[in-house]
Amino acid sequence: MSARRPEAVETRGRYVPEAGGVLASSASGSAGLRYTHSITPRRASLMQEPVLVLNATYEPINVTAVRRAMVLLLKGVAQAEEVHNSEVHSAANAHQVPSVIRLLAYRHIPQQSRALSRKNILLRDRNTCQFCGKVFPSSELTLDHVMPRSRGGRSSWENLVACCYRCNNNKGDRTPEEAGLKLARKPRPFTLHTSRQLMRLIGHRDERWRKYLFY
Repeated sequence: MSARRPEAVETRGRYVPEAGGVLASSASGSAGLRYTHSITPRRASLMQEPVLVLNATYEPINVTAVRRAMVLLLKGVAQAEEVHNSEVHSAANAHQVPSVIRLLAYRHIPQQSRALSRKNILLRDRNTCQFCGKVFPSSELTLDHVMPRSRGGRSSWENLVACCYRCNNNKGDRTPEEAGLKLARKPRPFTLHTSRQLMRLIGHRDERWRKYLFY
């Protein structure tokens, strides 16, 4: 695969929980923006802290940012189950920063709940080159077609992996076997099970998450 066209991956018509929170993108329209803009954080980075999202049944389904979680709370779509000591302030009120929120209405989550995109491939592979095993910043990784496109390889979960530029250049228009490279793991779709594994990794940083994730 050429390292110059990661944007070629098809992303239309799929469920994207994190791009717009746990709701469809239309839910973050003008009303959501008004809520978001009315909140003044004590520090900007606070609004980007991760928040665990539970379904109405307390099943963990997503991780979103404080900013998005506050919008859901203010719109009455979710309620806070766990909170931080920190607060954010609107024009008239102070609101505790949530750590865990729960949706008030049950939402069906498709079995494959992530869109096929560069961001989600890197997330699935944990920003690790699948050939040399090293961890890189997102800017230093590209996507590689395991079976080259010139030989019929498709842009799919099973044929795309995170790859550093050096390994991508070494592999060229060959299969891993032909290039003398070995995949760290077989690429698979980003399922809810995969998402939950990542939630548990993040959950180690916040003890409030643990009773919802480690069972």
